[in-house]
Amino acid sequence: MGALSSLSPFLRAHPLAPVHPRLLRPTNPTAKPLLLSSLVVHCAAATEAERPGPPPLPPPRLVRCPALDRQAARASRLRFARKLLTLLLSKPRHFLPLRVLRRCRRFLGLPRRGRPLIPMVLRYPTLFRLFQAPTSLPLSPSLSTLAVGLTPAVEALAADLATLRATSAGADALSDKIHRLLRMTPRRSIPVNRLAHIAPDLGLAMDFRATLCPRHPDLFALVHTSYGHALQLADPPPPPPPPLPPLRPAAPPDRLIDRPRRFPHLPLRRGLNLRRAHRDYLLRFHSLPEVSPFEPLDENASLEMLERRACAVVREVLAMTVEKRTLVDHLTHFRKDFGLPNRLRALLVRHPELFYVSVKGVRHSVFLVEAFDDDGRLLVEDKMLVGGDRLEELVREGKRMRRARKKGVLAFDGDSDEDEYNKEVEKEGLLEVDDEFGDLFEDGIIGDDWEQVGDEGGSEVDEEHDAESDAMEEFWVKKAVAEGLVDNELDVW
Repeated sequence: MGALSSLSPFLRAHPLAPVHPRLLRPTNPTAKPLLLSSLVVHCAAATEAERPGPPPLPPPRLVRCPALDRQAARASRLRFARKLLTLLLSKPRHFLPLRVLRRCRRFLGLPRRGRPLIPMVLRYPTLFRLFQAPTSLPLSPSLSTLAVGLTPAVEALAADLATLRATSAGADALSDKIHRLLRMTPRRSIPVNRLAHIAPDLGLAMDFRATLCPRHPDLFALVHTSYGHALQLADPPPPPPPPLPPLRPAAPPDRLIDRPRRFPHLPLRRGLNLRRAHRDYLLRFHSLPEVSPFEPLDENASLEMLERRACAVVREVLAMTVEKRTLVDHLTHFRKDFGLPNRLRALLVRHPELFYVSVKGVRHSVFLVEAFDDDGRLLVEDKMLVGGDRLEELVREGKRMRRARKKGVLAFDGDSDEDEYNKEVEKEGLLEVDDEFGDLFEDGIIGDDWEQVGDEGGSEVDEEHDAESDAMEEFWVKKAVAEGLVDNELDVW
């Protein structure tokens, strides 16, 4: 205690601080010198290479946006109707026999067993209808004679959309989208089966190979490759287009004096708060030079520049979609074509100032943040949105028809609400991971006509349909006939 009291007041106040050797001298000359072997003075300065870099970015949190989640949930509820509508519109006569349609159960998102197809078709009476094929023999309605077609309202809607695509402005806009997609690939080509995954989101018809591609030979051409049909950029290639302009208009300055900010500013959507480390990372990210999505980077480019180009590519693809959103799974199909990272979803979540990932529905959706306001409304609406709006109106009208039928006659078991079915599917996990349009292109189901579908074409042809499943479908056929929901004959045949 006497030795410690002989130290200077600074050392007594800060016993663990690095001290100059002169301060270790005792103030009392008669006291013995204190030897503190535990105190070591490091005078060597750390070199530049030994200095630690920025701290690693913690896993970002997914902050929900209720306005965009509602849009994702509404689109997820209509996934069966949209898929079946796209499948029927891909046929010249807009119908498919029920025996052929049963092979597309996985594409439609239905499990192999336990969920009949006919009640799902009858769930949308304003979109689809069942009819019996005329035969030489007067056969009763069965699985081998029934077919699924479109209602006159949907036929009129499809005709309006086809007219809108056939106009000069519509065809030029669609061809410009394909041109931009081809320019973002290093090989300047995209397989048709991969492009079919995102074709409905871009506003393309499923027969774009025959209707759109031959009209623009100066931009791209359909070629045969070792991996199937592909769209390839024309030779010589046209000049690269500029990136799409920002969709959000410049906000007026909310400050009294319009002058440069003293600190960097990161615009975020309303209600989004980020951690300090995440915010600093995004500020450093946006301080990097701009990167064009149509030009490849050097081989020795840094990881930050590679991520900046990946964000530019995803932003360009989302800006070309009709609803400014798509499924995350659709983007993963283009990882090799666009040079995107393997952990694409983590990249999207890491940049909430650019994208928003919604977990509502069976499959996750990604939105372009700059295309929506704080209430979830689109700032710039595409002309093709009229098709989605009219489709939702027809679905609501079909629900009113089912409610009216329940009040008048015996309740039809297949008329349960769509929301209840979605909750049941998410709870029991009955919905399978559905194949997309690319697999149907390869299987031959989307072709010139349904007669081209052979017994060896599909991926589910070899699947054994047990007697129980066939008996269940036959039961629903008889029930639909008894309810008067099957037409005898249509002009399509």
